[in-house]
Amino acid sequence: MATKPPEGDPVQDAPRVEAPRHAAAGLPAIGHTLRVAQRQMGPARTARTLLRVNQKDGFDCPGCAWPEGERRHVAEFCENGAKAVAEEATLRRVTPDFFAAHPVSDLASRSGYWLGQQGRITRPVYLAEGADHYEAVTWERAFAIVAEELGALGSPDEALFYTSGRTSNEAAFLLQLFAREFGTNNLPDCSNMCHESSGSALTETLGVGKGSVSLEDLHRADLIVVAGQNPGTNHPRMLSALEEAKRSGAKIISVNPLPEAGLERFRNPQTARGMIKGVRLTDLFLQIRIGGDQALFRLLNKLVLEAPGGVDEAFVREHTHGYEEFAAAARTADWDETLAATGLDRADIERAARMVLASERTIVCWAMGLTQHKHAVATIREVVNLLLLRGCVGRPGAGVCPVRGHSNVQGDRTMGIFERPSAAFLDALEKEFGFSPPRHHGLDTVRAIRALRDGDAKVFFAMGGNFVGASPDTAVTEAAMRRARLTVHVSTKLNRSHAVTGTRALILPTLGRTDRDEQRSGRQFVTVEDSMGMVHASRGNLPPASEHLLSEPAIVARLARAVLGPRSRTPWEEFENDYATIRDRISRVVPGFEDFNTRIARPGGFTLPHAPRDERRFPTATGRANFTAAPVEYPEVPEGRLLLQTLRSHDQYNTTIYGLDDRYRGVRGGRRVVLVHPQDAAELGLADGVYADLVSEWTDGVERRAPGFRVVHYPTARGCAAAYYPETNVLVPLDATADTSNTPASKSVIVRLEQSPTD
Repeated sequence: MATKPPEGDPVQDAPRVEAPRHAAAGLPAIGHTLRVAQRQMGPARTARTLLRVNQKDGFDCPGCAWPEGERRHVAEFCENGAKAVAEEATLRRVTPDFFAAHPVSDLASRSGYWLGQQGRITRPVYLAEGADHYEAVTWERAFAIVAEELGALGSPDEALFYTSGRTSNEAAFLLQLFAREFGTNNLPDCSNMCHESSGSALTETLGVGKGSVSLEDLHRADLIVVAGQNPGTNHPRMLSALEEAKRSGAKIISVNPLPEAGLERFRNPQTARGMIKGVRLTDLFLQIRIGGDQALFRLLNKLVLEAPGGVDEAFVREHTHGYEEFAAAARTADWDETLAATGLDRADIERAARMVLASERTIVCWAMGLTQHKHAVATIREVVNLLLLRGCVGRPGAGVCPVRGHSNVQGDRTMGIFERPSAAFLDALEKEFGFSPPRHHGLDTVRAIRALRDGDAKVFFAMGGNFVGASPDTAVTEAAMRRARLTVHVSTKLNRSHAVTGTRALILPTLGRTDRDEQRSGRQFVTVEDSMGMVHASRGNLPPASEHLLSEPAIVARLARAVLGPRSRTPWEEFENDYATIRDRISRVVPGFEDFNTRIARPGGFTLPHAPRDERRFPTATGRANFTAAPVEYPEVPEGRLLLQTLRSHDQYNTTIYGLDDRYRGVRGGRRVVLVHPQDAAELGLADGVYADLVSEWTDGVERRAPGFRVVHYPTARGCAAAYYPETNVLVPLDATADTSNTPASKSVIVRLEQSPTD
């Protein structure tokens, strides 16, 4: 039976710690899934909803972007996907009475967990200048407020239009169209904070800033390298693909500072054998020091170059550029430097090299553990170098696999949510819609925060997400947001960003993936693109949480009409009434979407073209796949300091906190923990169970402190530590970013641990 939301924040002062697990999923995952779902939805709604997740005639999971195969299980979802669905399909409601009872000052004192547990927002609400309570407002008044503030700007570039990765293709296309017709390319998005480094590296080296493999490629690979990723928590359905690969004979190397249960053993809840015994996934675990990945892959490349027959010479000759310069740099890789950078044993690196050389079909998968460092782009380029040496691009069962997080973050970029659009995209937009879009670059996430901080941006509009919770340097970000004239959030549920506002603020409640979407032309569906370039439809089946909700496309269309008025020739009302008309326009603007409406009608959707994968054609500046030869970098940590990575708990998706446990790592009842190797803790004089403040050290000399973290002795790599975000985002300096991509360097933060005075 569904339960009411918590009235008070749970106490997190004394998290309980037990030994970490060595297997993921199985019966515990099933039990936990059902308990969470029934608390939010009740038993009947749970069954009706979960059985439609990721089905061809159902809705796309609002969680991660992992793809589905042609054949679907009856239960085509994972534990964390079910949590995401349950929180969206919840029976709990946030009404105007809630806002009357809870001033913004109260909301600001609450945890993200408490805010998220309150339920679905039912009415648009407005925070007037000087007020401390949101109050219900009509949609017409809400759009008029936004139009008023946008119309008062000195330049369109004083507005920011942020997009979360849950936004559909149709809504994303409309938002970028509106922003550019308004006159700005200020379209920061959540990709700026996660896989921007992947896109930067892959665009330069392969010509396409996306992964080059399909689900079927994973099943037929000889070797899969999983680097800087924890699929057991962040992409649990990936474990089924790895299991299938193992059954077909694949070997798996995992490269990570922490041992993760999901990569040790997977107990597949879809089969009796899987639940009882499971399958061991990792053949070789390289417990690397944080930030040592570029050095590791550089040395592996040297070993491939030195091995007889190690290089696919025909592929290199016919399809690549820059080989000689790269090879000269790789041959200088030094064993002693690599061992110091990685913390690995020579024997393990040599074993990894033998596995690479034995494989004809190699895939490298990665996530934030590679993308959120100063040298992230250079690291991913080095991964590409390895695959190019072996001819493992454009070959079945081989290629690059950046595993995206949010369910349509890749699709949003495809639709034009990008602050640096290509000239070709803008030309197509101009031809289709008859206006001249701005050609100068806009602001990414980090630059948007600086603009707000410096008073250069005055209106912030967010299509989904939790911008304040997700962004680095929490104190700076919150102060910057409070300088805005107006902050607007299109949301389904409450989060921290609704409590950190500009002078005026709006919350615009929208339909979720699970909700039925009825417009004047009839029932609608939206589309999404998964992590492997598959585009498919998503159809919600539940009655909307309130009669006052609008869909995301409707919100953008009505806002555009209010702001642009009669000077816009774009048929915004038509777009709101029938999403097929949006897809018709997408088909003429975005390559790969030709005949969109016909192709999306096919069950399962269609695959976007990918030139390197499909025809070994590389649309780079050289017309070939590019080897690169960046200097090897890795973090150097002063004595008495540790290198901190921020990460998720198992009861978490991005900044959404589902619960206070991280059962695979043995943490229960609290989130303020820091995982430290026992020997490092001993050297620092920190016993297991004491409390410490985490203090980051950066070149600006500013003290950034996260107080009161329980020290947990944990088998992480030596010299490294780990703690959950968003609680530790306060430690990440705004200016600590990756070269080229400008992604926050949240995985390599130098910290000192000071035992808390109250401990």
